[in-house]
Amino acid sequence: MSDSMTIGLIYGSVRQGRFCDTVVNWVLSELWAESGVRVTLIDPRVLRDQPETVDLVKRQIDEADAFIVVTPEYNHGYPGALKDLIDSCYEPWHAKPVGFVSYGGLSGGLRAVEQLRLVFAELHAVTMRDSVAFANAWSQFDAAGNPFKPDTARTSLFLMLRRLKWWANTLKNARDIRPYEQAA
Repeated sequence: MSDSMTIGLIYGSVRQGRFCDTVVNWVLSELWAESGVRVTLIDPRVLRDQPETVDLVKRQIDEADAFIVVTPEYNHGYPGALKDLIDSCYEPWHAKPVGFVSYGGLSGGLRAVEQLRLVFAELHAVTMRDSVAFANAWSQFDAAGNPFKPDTARTSLFLMLRRLKWWANTLKNARDIRPYEQAA
């Protein structure tokens, strides 16, 4: 069993001046310290700005062993651009784990995450129960993009990450033994 894995870090927003960059950059800085993890950034802006890049996004999803979706909550749901990215392919999601880092107002993006769990279940992906949520996110980070309570945020992130890695290794080994498409 290899300890090396690729995690697709997915941006959930395409808005101009998006706060998503702040949260993604924090997650990325934490993941850099994690040995054996390669991170691929997957951004729905690529599909919006360059629709011909669907094959690139599909390849990134196919090559990833696991995913962390950083999503805002817009009007009690997740952004349409994130749905477009998710729907850009089908089979590459199969039998892979997905973790969530959410942000928003009072709910911290948790309503968006609950909706995304249903979408990923339909794609035969496994979602992590543990997640990271930033309620009133704009007041949770300093001007440099660092959380005001780094230990609390880091504890939640690494609990989710340990379980994400366990599922990634387990599912990768299972796919290597028997491709998921043969299970039906």
